[in-house]
Amino acid sequence: MTVGEYLLAWLDTTHAQSPKTLERYCELAQRQIIPHLGHVKLPKLRPENVEQWHSALLASGLSARTVRHAHRVLSLVLKRAVENGTLARNVAAVCKPPAVEADEVGILTPDQIAVVLDSLKGHSLFPIVSLALATGARRGELLALEWGDVDLDRGTLRVERSVEETRAGGLRVKPPKTRHGRRTITLPSETVAMMRAHKVQVLEVRLVLGLGNITAETLLFSNIEGKLLSPNNVTRGWHRACRARGLPAVSFHSLRHAMPQRSSVLELTC
Repeated sequence: MTVGEYLLAWLDTTHAQSPKTLERYCELAQRQIIPHLGHVKLPKLRPENVEQWHSALLASGLSARTVRHAHRVLSLVLKRAVENGTLARNVAAVCKPPAVEADEVGILTPDQIAVVLDSLKGHSLFPIVSLALATGARRGELLALEWGDVDLDRGTLRVERSVEETRAGGLRVKPPKTRHGRRTITLPSETVAMMRAHKVQVLEVRLVLGLGNITAETLLFSNIEGKLLSPNNVTRGWHRACRARGLPAVSFHSLRHAMPQRSSVLELTC
């Protein structure tokens, strides 16, 4: 079998990944791995092939981070081939993918955080961006939050679930990404004040639309019908706001890494 044939067979049969992760693996396989290495016979793949592949991807303009993700997929596939006796060794394991430069991550500085929050006041993204910066919660975790997860009197927030979006399956709620994902986060006083104001706005909109009062199951962030928001739409909205308001061009995901002095997190054993 060729690398491409074995890779596609692995993607069709693996059940160890979440739907979102598997979708990403398929994208990396089709765009970054198969066009370069798909034709190579599996036993003939050599470390130099992998190193040349890294160089070709970087030369095409891909970031080192994307190359590392593609390398991980290839390494997982070759690891499986070794485990079932198809290969004697995993050649990707002996090749180091390119290092990711610190500035590629795009983390906001304290001064930039202040500018972002000031610029977004009054914008629909202000509450979720503020909460992302204050808690370090992931985008999907924020979108799955219900008002029953928040105790504004105690100033705490409980992460219990996450929203995932795939092309095939649409939106679904799933357990947090890691085994320590279920956790309670202490909120700064300014975040509690922001959340109180946001709750009033949510209630006003619900009453106007005839959706009734806020309950424990009401989402903190939702569409006009009170249903789950698309994580991809939130990211697109964030990038539009950054361009329109001249904000630093960082990813929404990077907001969770922006505050080194973030609120303390109380990890609970699950």
